Amino acid sequence: MLKKLYHWMMAQAAGRYAVPALAAVAFIESSVFPLPPDLMLVPMALADRKRAFTFALICTVASVLGGLAGYAIGFFFYETAGRWILNLYGGAEGWYEKLSVFFQKYGALIILIKGLTPFPFKVLTILSGMVKLNLLTFTLASLVARAGRFFLVAGLLYVYGEKVRGFLEKHLETALLLFALLVVGGFVAIKFLI
Repeated sequence: MLKKLYHWMMAQAAGRYAVPALAAVAFIESSVFPLPPDLMLVPMALADRKRAFTFALICTVASVLGGLAGYAIGFFFYETAGRWILNLYGGAEGWYEKLSVFFQKYGALIILIKGLTPFPFKVLTILSGMVKLNLLTFTLASLVARAGRFFLVAGLLYVYGEKVRGFLEKHLETALLLFALLVVGGFVAIKFLI
């Protein structure tokens, strides 16, 4: 099934409705869809490098809006839809509930770090709603994390083009993790310096 979804996304990235499809994928990936919008962002940005940052902006806005939908699932429907979705992504029964205390305390930091990586963002959005993380905190952390991720990918593609495609396909997780560490390190440095 994932392979079919992947091929559908590739066809959409090259198709006439690529931009609305990119927005739709970025939106639903933040609450239920298993594949990240990067799979469409990369070929679209390579095909039209002048619009790479526009595509990143579309991904960011749609992903944050989709994250709010995921938050709503966790907030209003955790016992039904939320638990079911989380269990699809490897959550053992009751595991997320045990994590909730930690998530209530460090939720924004977790979103900042994991939101930059290929970790399933929908898990973070649903958990945020489940623990009733402050909505403004959730939204701002999601905005920073998702913009960081998508604009990093777009920037690399804009500057290096096809040369970076192979690297991103092989090492996207590592690159995003290093970028996440830089962002978090920056926030920690600011906190201690101010």
